[in-house]
Amino acid sequence: MSELDSYRAIIAHAAPDLADARIRPLPGGWHSKAFEVDGRLVFKFPQGEQAESALRREASILAAVRPHVTMTVPNLRLHEGTPLFSEHRIVPGEHLETVHYEALSEPARQALGTNLARFYAELHALDRATMATAGARPIEHWLDADTIAAKALPLLPRDLHVFAEDTLAGWRALPPDPHGETYGFFDGHGWNMAFDHVAGHLNGIYDFADSGFGPLHQDFIYSNFISPDLTARIADGYERITGRTLNRARIHLLTGVHRLWELAALAEAPEHHATMIDSIAAWARRQ
Repeated sequence: MSELDSYRAIIAHAAPDLADARIRPLPGGWHSKAFEVDGRLVFKFPQGEQAESALRREASILAAVRPHVTMTVPNLRLHEGTPLFSEHRIVPGEHLETVHYEALSEPARQALGTNLARFYAELHALDRATMATAGARPIEHWLDADTIAAKALPLLPRDLHVFAEDTLAGWRALPPDPHGETYGFFDGHGWNMAFDHVAGHLNGIYDFADSGFGPLHQDFIYSNFISPDLTARIADGYERITGRTLNRARIHLLTGVHRLWELAALAEAPEHHATMIDSIAAWARRQ
């Protein structure tokens, strides 16, 4: 029996009506295997105890988040047993990448920025104690500036060294976030979005595994993977909704730090270096 047939049997045991449904593997994360079934459902199988704990935590967090956000997010149903797996209805749509965003009309860009601003505002308004009870934890802590420099600079081409050194110097001098910490998504790039490219509309957001408690401004850096124009619209909308002022320079600096940190964190994984360096170079060109 092939691996795919093994997972089909597990799914069919839980949902006999899907025994003959079309099943295809999805490009997945590093810690789980995911399958699209019948073109409408996703089944995710965590690989290992740590991944199982993360899946349970994500399901609990989504149950706490869903009633309080306007944005559509997945409704994970856990199937306990051996193996543990989850099931949820697909949020229809595709990834949103830079080329897609740049093709959007002005009204579509503005609507997207406003909808995402509302999403962040609603997340940041959630009660910390409630989210902690649901399983939210501090987000992954970045390496310090000296460690990033030691690990990333030797991997960077010389023409990116000034950018990296200036970015890390700015981070060393950066005071604590003026708005403190909040529960947030902290993964708002276009690969976690279900976007309808025909309608030019965002249908929903998924993958809350990296959500948690972190510095408020940091939650706004990930949309820069799509476009700084989108980030600016999100920030403008967020300020209108919350009355809270955002520091655009801080968001810009943290974006650069994040990309350098990603390279440093993967310093021992050379298969990822080219992608990370391209990401840093793309942001450096924005300076």
